[in-house]
Amino acid sequence: MRRRLAVTPVQFRRVTYVALAALSLIVLTGAAVRLTGSGLGCPTWPRCYGNVYPPLTTHALIEFGNRALSGFVGLVCGVVAVLAFTRRPFRRDLAWLAVSLPLGVVAQAVLGGFTVREKLAPGFVMSHFLLSMVILIFAVALAWRATFEPGSRPRSSDRLAVWSVRALAPLGALTLFAGTAATAAGPHAGGSPGQTIKRLDFKGADTLKWVVQQHGTAGVLLGVTAIAVWLLYRRRGAPSRMMDPLTTLGVLLAAQGLVGAVQYELQLPADMVWIHVGLATATWLTIMWSIAAAGRLVPRTASAPEPAAEPRGEGIRVPDPVGRAS
Repeated sequence: MRRRLAVTPVQFRRVTYVALAALSLIVLTGAAVRLTGSGLGCPTWPRCYGNVYPPLTTHALIEFGNRALSGFVGLVCGVVAVLAFTRRPFRRDLAWLAVSLPLGVVAQAVLGGFTVREKLAPGFVMSHFLLSMVILIFAVALAWRATFEPGSRPRSSDRLAVWSVRALAPLGALTLFAGTAATAAGPHAGGSPGQTIKRLDFKGADTLKWVVQQHGTAGVLLGVTAIAVWLLYRRRGAPSRMMDPLTTLGVLLAAQGLVGAVQYELQLPADMVWIHVGLATATWLTIMWSIAAAGRLVPRTASAPEPAAEPRGEGIRVPDPVGRAS
């Protein structure tokens, strides 16, 4: 059976990207459940109204459809985990990362059940989205590592450049957290008319305005830092394969700022909020891409003294292109 399931590094790399795409898609469908007011379309879990199949109502079908899609995503992640052990040659690092994906989907399912049971309490809803972002970290790491063989990626000795890119991750996480709080305090609590849904209201009627301001501040800080990192890499003459993710990140952040401002002025229409969530997911993935492209650092004990005058474009060591490494 192991011989029949054996896959090459190229084949395994492809399935990791399929899993990454599936895990990204489920974020968007989950947001659609909330924004259509279908969060309690199936008020029981794991069954819908105690039955295997949902009733033929819009909210129930949307909610149950997301659950079914989550099951498909879990199946895809399970296949990736199995293939990680049949990949030839076997790599322990890929196996650990691959196993984390189905475990993450199971954790999401359990958290989703508590979210329904607690009638979409803000803390559970926020955790549901943030856990998806954590799972995407492992999915990106798996796909990136599967793209290269051990030792094929030269390490970087430019600590300032690498750590400046890594600083984008906590800023991005802070912005995402503030964004989930803004959604939890806003009009899209996830319930349909007639349902009592809890909202984030620790400042009463001013909660939404206050949270949106904090979210905007975090977004601006992230944007300014991303521009500074882009300028740093450009000054160091970084090649396009390192500049591309940073440039993409800048474009996404600009689009996020525009969409966020417009949706707030329009009283948060659901379709624009959904676009905002999609851009947030793409931004988070791009941050992970930027960190991966920056590479790993040479240990301090192994670092060689820097030359007095280094030619432009060689200050940052980068991995070989995907096609050459594989």
